[in-house]
Amino acid sequence: MSPLSIRIDFEPSGSSLGPGMVRLLEEVGRLGSIRKAAAAMDMSYRKAWLLIQEMQKTFNGAVVTTEVGGTSGGGAQLTELGMLLLKTYRRIESRAAQAAEADLKALAALVQADAAPRRAARRKLPSRAS
Repeated sequence: MSPLSIRIDFEPSGSSLGPGMVRLLEEVGRLGSIRKAAAAMDMSYRKAWLLIQEMQKTFNGAVVTTEVGGTSGGGAQLTELGMLLLKTYRRIESRAAQAAEADLKALAALVQADAAPRRAARRKLPSRAS
């Protein structure tokens, strides 16, 4: 069975927190580097940096701290806010998966073995009028 994927949309700001952002935080925490985290996710450094900036704006605080390179090479680590976001998101995800377990199994049983895989690129949703 496939894992449940959750994206939390915050209204009215239009901001969100989803699996890609959370995985980026996990990778930064694990690898100690935004560049290494981006590479592990097959993502550009620029995109990773923009996602981190977006999270920091959404949650009004630093989610990652960085040290400038040099002989030791610099690095990055999660802040308390970054760790809290990660922990809270994973708790929500786990509780939702537990609550939906029977329904997810029922849906999975309906999927054809030769069903087409989902497209790799995300579709852009139409922007909402204010």
